[in-house]
Amino acid sequence: MYQRLTLANPLRIGSRFALFAGLWMVLVGWDPASWIIGLPAAILATWASLRLSKLSLRTLDFRQFLRFVPFFVVGSLRGGADVAGRVLRPRMRIDPGVQHYRTGLASSASRVLFLNGISLLPGTLSADLHQGLISVHALDASQDLAPELAALERRVAALFGETLPGGADD
Repeated sequence: MYQRLTLANPLRIGSRFALFAGLWMVLVGWDPASWIIGLPAAILATWASLRLSKLSLRTLDFRQFLRFVPFFVVGSLRGGADVAGRVLRPRMRIDPGVQHYRTGLASSASRVLFLNGISLLPGTLSADLHQGLISVHALDASQDLAPELAALERRVAALFGETLPGGADD
């Protein structure tokens, strides 16, 4: 069910609007004429994010979030360096293909974060999710991605307070 929007929490509305307005300034700059489009865009983005958001910060484990941030930063750098290294070498090490991984994550929010997090792993990108089976495109399909995918899944499960089937949680 969608959340009912009220003016009961102006801080929540204001912080989201500030985020989207700030993003507009980063993308376009501070040209006053750009706000003819930017202001309605920031208002619409604020409304849409509040209307569509089902996730509340109460569903996240704050300690696990603090543990996830460095993992995210290191993963981003590692994945970017791996792809850059493959491109810059005279003979690129690529053997593209698809591997499949069954997730045990229950909530849609945790699955979305997991799918997006897969792109942090070097040379990978989530391609499809159907009934809990994820298709992962890999630049080097000869490498077994399951251990890294399982580690990422455990971190995401911990972040959302979920227990994975088989007791494989951290």
